[in-house]
Amino acid sequence: MDAEDHLPVTGQPAWPEAPGGPEGPGGPGSPGLDEAMLASDPVAQFSGWLAEAAAAGLPEPNAMVLSTVTDSGRPRARSVLLKSHGQDGFTFYTNRTSEKAQDLSGNPWACLLFPWYALHRQVIIQGAVSPLSEHDSEPYFHSRAHGSQLGAWASRQSSVIGSRAVLDDRYARLEQRWPPGTIVPMPSFWGGYRLRHDIVEFWQGRANRLHDRLRYRRQGTHWVVERLAP
Repeated sequence: MDAEDHLPVTGQPAWPEAPGGPEGPGGPGSPGLDEAMLASDPVAQFSGWLAEAAAAGLPEPNAMVLSTVTDSGRPRARSVLLKSHGQDGFTFYTNRTSEKAQDLSGNPWACLLFPWYALHRQVIIQGAVSPLSEHDSEPYFHSRAHGSQLGAWASRQSSVIGSRAVLDDRYARLEQRWPPGTIVPMPSFWGGYRLRHDIVEFWQGRANRLHDRLRYRRQGTHWVVERLAP
């Protein structure tokens, strides 16, 4: 029996079937995703889909769910922003004292998910994550808005604080130390991370829940494409 065949828990709404959706890219009425449509490598395919998500006006199409695992095997997930991507991997930035950074220091394997619901598409990327050097992290840090640079200093991400006032007070003192127009140094506890992809799955919604799932899997220096059952 499929999960959707079970009766809803008492007191909980039975969610209706999703409507058919648009005929545009990724819609259930679209031609679907065929092997012959794929680019020769997953980065090129991802770039095309990301461009289509941006052209469709999706809010923050570069937002992705980053899933990590603690030393005790407990999974954790959160949304972060993709800042660059290429043949060497997918790059994001964060506080190195954060839970995600702590998880990655003990277990570098992670998963990225781009949930482009409006297009009935998602991309799932798996691989090992490594930290970027201070030298490689600084250019992006200094490209950020002045307030965001101060915010990186003000927040020791994931640490417990007594109140919002604690955070606001830290920021106010940092604003006096580095007013607008001054150079804010990058904190030593902040920087970039890059996930080197070895599995990339492209998922496209189709009618009757018979979705198209095509997965690139790294095999030596080449990519193997496999179709997965929905």
